[in-house]
Amino acid sequence: MYNKKTVIFAVAVLSLLILGSVIFWQGQKQINQAEQALQARDYSAAASAYLQAARFFPWRTALYEQAGIAQALAGNYPEALVNLNQAAQLSERGWGTLALVYVQTQDFPAALTAYQNGLQKFPNSAALYAGQAAVYRAQKNWAEEKAALQNQIRFDEQNIYAHYRLGLLLTLLDSDEAFAELARAAKLDPQLDSVTQTLTTALNVASTQTDQAQRMVTLGRALGLTQEWELAHAAFAQALQLNAESAEAWAWLGEAEQQLGGDGGEALERAAILDPQSAMIHALRGLYWSRLQKYDQMLAEYALAAKLEPENPAWQAAVGDANLKRGDLAAALGFYKRATELAPNEPTYWRLLALLCAENGTALEELGLPAAQKAAELAPNDPLVLDTLGFVYFSSGRYASAEETLLSAVKLDPKLYSAYLHLALNYLTQGNMPAAFNALTYVRDANPNGADGARAKQLLERYFP
Repeated sequence: MYNKKTVIFAVAVLSLLILGSVIFWQGQKQINQAEQALQARDYSAAASAYLQAARFFPWRTALYEQAGIAQALAGNYPEALVNLNQAAQLSERGWGTLALVYVQTQDFPAALTAYQNGLQKFPNSAALYAGQAAVYRAQKNWAEEKAALQNQIRFDEQNIYAHYRLGLLLTLLDSDEAFAELARAAKLDPQLDSVTQTLTTALNVASTQTDQAQRMVTLGRALGLTQEWELAHAAFAQALQLNAESAEAWAWLGEAEQQLGGDGGEALERAAILDPQSAMIHALRGLYWSRLQKYDQMLAEYALAAKLEPENPAWQAAVGDANLKRGDLAAALGFYKRATELAPNEPTYWRLLALLCAENGTALEELGLPAAQKAAELAPNDPLVLDTLGFVYFSSGRYASAEETLLSAVKLDPKLYSAYLHLALNYLTQGNMPAAFNALTYVRDANPNGADGARAKQLLERYFP
């Protein structure tokens, strides 16, 4: 009897061991499949495999976290939330993923809570502070974004974007501190030098201004020049809080509203009422009407700007552009010529005159080519100038010169898609179809959502059906 019980017990233990071994093997198999799916970027399959593994290893709650991360990568946000919240505790990455899932579902308070909870567990996480800063940015909570970026930099001193973004915020919030942060960003990435110089120049100008509202307008314009229109809008709004009668602040607020997808017309109208003698305000109103394709109103506003400041070449060129859009090519040529006369050493206006001639096939020999060559003489290393010169060469039948000049332009700026389009046209005219095809496919693929990409696609469909 004793031996029989011993045998039964031994068999039971052996069965449990075998069952455990099978369970372990099956669970590990699912984990291996999940890792393979992750490597193949099949995130849905990876999540499914992790959940299968969790059935075999219910005590390993980290598998739910891994499943949730994979589901988030696959865009399955509801399922990701369920599984991330099912994990007993989350890793640093898990907290970051949970917060990002809340961001994707537009639940910003929950995202901030997730980041805060994650930072309690991982207080030295630069990644979690970076995510927190991004949420505050989405909420336009600039002060809290600044604090989060400062914390991020404490643990990631070499992060270029964090220094640059902090410099932008300080331009708005604490201009005295902005200088050092912008300098750090430029030192880490010399490509930021030009944009940081723009901001630094504005900071220096603003430091000399006693009118606080005007200071904010100066800083807002600099932020706009760097395409930071949300911060620029905040600067102009702050200027108006300081002086509700600042016509310039109202005008630039209108421009910022347009840049952010709004209308801006009401603010511009208020600006014109407050200061009808401001050429800049009329010019911004001209830009407003141009965007609405109301070219008669555009011409009227730029004409007022040119009347108020008759020696400003920018307004002459703008009047020329308005006339061109109204279909009056002869008038447009006259105003562009006037701009070059007012600024004979400025390549911009010579380039615009040349481009006008090339695009409209008019006065190429007597105006277009000399203007393009003058622009190139003044700015021999400017890729836009070389692109225009190459286009004029092409338009006037100088194909060899066009190719040489356009190749120089794209060498200086490989992302100057207009030059590639002009090269393609030059190749098509000469029957060099392979070279044209290569240039057009490059632009189509590199600029799929831009006007140049769309033009390249049209040409490909036309010549390479």
